[in-house]
Amino acid sequence: MIRELAEIVAVYDDSLQVSTELKTGCGSCAQQSTCGAGIISKAFSDRRAEFLVRKPEGQFQVGQMIELLLPEQALTQLSLMLYGLPLLALMITAVGLGELAGVSEGWVIISAFASFGLSFYGLKRWLHHRDVQVSQLLSVQQID
Repeated sequence: MIRELAEIVAVYDDSLQVSTELKTGCGSCAQQSTCGAGIISKAFSDRRAEFLVRKPEGQFQVGQMIELLLPEQALTQLSLMLYGLPLLALMITAVGLGELAGVSEGWVIISAFASFGLSFYGLKRWLHHRDVQVSQLLSVQQID
C-alpha cells in the first residue's frame, strides 16, 4: 500500500474533501542547492491538491490529519497506461503510415505526433469519467 498524509478541508455526509502536499522527487540529496531540478522543486514547494474521498465510518472534523491508502497495483497500472498508451499510439501510427501505407515522411511525423496528442486527450476524458472509480480505490485511515 502507498500511504499519504492528508488534511481534511471539509466534511460532507458521504465524503471528505482532503488536501495533500504535492511532493517532488528532489530535495534529499547533497546536490539539491546546485542542481537545477532541486532549485526548481524549491520554487514550487507549496503546491497542494484537493479532492474528494469516500467517508468511512467514524467521526471526522476539519483540520484533522488522515492517512490515504492506495494499492500499489492500481498506481502501477495507471502509470503504465498514462506513459505507455501515448507512446504506443505514436509508434503504431508512425510504423503503420510509414512502412505499411507508404505515406511520405512529413505526413508520418505530423500524424504520429497528432495521434500522440489525441491519445493524451482521450486518456484525460476517459480518466475524468472514471474519477469516481479511482477515488474509490483510496481508503481512509484515521491517525490516532
